[in-house]
Amino acid sequence: MKNLVESFYQRHDVLLIAKELIGKSLFSYIGKTLTAGIIIETEAYRGPEDRACHAFNHRRTLRTEVMFHDGGIAYVYLCYGMHNMLNIVTATSGIPHAVLIRAITPTHGLETMLQRRNKMKVDRTLTNGPGSVCQAFGITRDHNGLSLQGPTLWIEDTDLKVDPLQIIATPRIGIDYAGPDANLPWRFVYYSKRT
Repeated sequence: MKNLVESFYQRHDVLLIAKELIGKSLFSYIGKTLTAGIIIETEAYRGPEDRACHAFNHRRTLRTEVMFHDGGIAYVYLCYGMHNMLNIVTATSGIPHAVLIRAITPTHGLETMLQRRNKMKVDRTLTNGPGSVCQAFGITRDHNGLSLQGPTLWIEDTDLKVDPLQIIATPRIGIDYAGPDANLPWRFVYYSKRT
């Protein structure tokens, strides 16, 4: 396996990138511990025309500034004052596109994930949901703006061959405020993720 190169992230089709991240492996090396898992659910956010995107209408704030950088870095923000959310910044400088990592099938560091999530056994809730992913992987706002070329966070290509027909496109979750954009089918789920 090998790290995804920056040019993978710096393409301008965020929907394609969100789909192509399905089946890739996210790694974190935090607290001298390696955790990893296969990405099985993503959501695309295409600013500035996407009302669900934090950078809609070129909104540039302290929080969204990282989205305007070259793709290939992490955008981590706090949701509801309690959940860290990992987004992958895509496109090139000045174009605020990002992909939210919503769910992962864990593969490495299960004991660490269980401890971080305060769980006794591995089940579907361990890394199902963006807040759970960040907690299990030890990802916080301290990692905002961090390069995805390692050594703390990175994404690797895998030998997993994902049939595009196994990826379901649905509306994104929890963005009713986005008006008609709430219904855009920009959430991508590997349908055989839970058996």
